[in-house]
Amino acid sequence: MRLLHTMLRVGNLQRSIDFYTQVLGMRLLRTSENPEYKYSLAFVGYDGGNPGQAEIELTYNWGTESYDLGTAYGHIALGVPDAYAACEKIKANGGNVTREAGPVKGGTTVIAFVTDPDGYKIELIQRAEGGEGGGLR
Repeated sequence: MRLLHTMLRVGNLQRSIDFYTQVLGMRLLRTSENPEYKYSLAFVGYDGGNPGQAEIELTYNWGTESYDLGTAYGHIALGVPDAYAACEKIKANGGNVTREAGPVKGGTTVIAFVTDPDGYKIELIQRAEGGEGGGLR
């Protein structure tokens, strides 16, 4: 078994595609429309997506502008070679850094958090080049 994708419900599909591609540096991998059931999908990810890496499925249910995030959802984590530089790049591209890069409390791993346009949290974890989960090139 392997992780294929994480699905997020979004209030504006194009706004979310723009965030994940322009701010986080992912690629739009594919889209689909389902007029019968009134929803649209967009899959974004790094390095071509499945089967090499998991993707994020952005689901827009037509006519729904926002969702309650709930208390069970945590975050998506992305590996980055330099969390400090990634935060600067994200801010320069209009992204919202909600926790600046720095060591995790009680440890040495450097992390940061950003929030997407729908309020979903994304953790950036600093890892050496070539490490698992490299993103934001």
